[in-house]
Amino acid sequence: MVDIEKGVRRVTFALPLGIDHVHCYLLRSSTGGWILVDTGLGTRDPEAQWRPVLDELDAPIERILVTHMHPDHVGGARDVHELTGAPVFQGREDYEQCVAAWGHRDPARFVAYWSAHGMPGLTLDGVARESERLLAAVHWVEGPELLDAGDEIDGWRIEVLRGHADGHIVLLRDDVLIAGDTILNRITPAIGLYPNSRPDPLGDYLVTLDRIEELAPRVAYAGHHDPVLDPAERAREIRRHHVERLERAQGALDGRPLSGYEVSLSLFPGDLTPTLRRFATAESLAHLERLVHEGRASREGLAYVRA
Repeated sequence: MVDIEKGVRRVTFALPLGIDHVHCYLLRSSTGGWILVDTGLGTRDPEAQWRPVLDELDAPIERILVTHMHPDHVGGARDVHELTGAPVFQGREDYEQCVAAWGHRDPARFVAYWSAHGMPGLTLDGVARESERLLAAVHWVEGPELLDAGDEIDGWRIEVLRGHADGHIVLLRDDVLIAGDTILNRITPAIGLYPNSRPDPLGDYLVTLDRIEELAPRVAYAGHHDPVLDPAERAREIRRHHVERLERAQGALDGRPLSGYEVSLSLFPGDLTPTLRRFATAESLAHLERLVHEGRASREGLAYVRA
């Protein structure tokens, strides 16, 4: 645990994923306790993971807030809730997605989605196996207290910044942004099209980048890597990255209908694990859908051609 500024502490946990760590944040509350933002993956032994953190605090965790429903952020919510008794808060739309993804899970439909977008059998088998393993680490909480844009938690204003997740929420106070995965250093947040997601996640994310520029916080404390010290400038950098990737996605369309998986082989070449290839396919689909919305590509069934 490290103090990163007055009233803000950071706890980092290892991840067995494509990225090897996640940051959770502790915010000093007006009553002297702590608000925990994000919870890492769930674990079979929550006491072993969280007791050292709780023992190091000088006051109890009073509230738990989840920025978004991805496993490395919502996964430990029930663990910490049961250890501390603190209520869990989650964005209204994000909770709906959480229930759809983790509560009403349909493995056959999940595999069918990726198959329909061109993913071959061996990769599908790996995706299915890794997805089932990951499910065991998602200890989400049923019936959290729901948050909407404009709500406040102890003086922190809630914003909904879509794209990386449909209902991703962040907290803003005194020019400090607790950002989850909306903006990152060193890497760009994954923007993917998934089952049940909004139809144009990259379009949503470009609006989010505009909003970050407009807010121009002093610093963004992100879910991974170092703090973002000039979030507005980083938002501009990330927008340029997506403009370039849209050009590459359009260039990959060679006149014949191509699946999202086939385009991913051009945008993300190399021998990727099934999970990383799933991310690559999802991100390729998000860029292809943005091209469709911009009139630069069109669909033929579930395949894409240059307009």
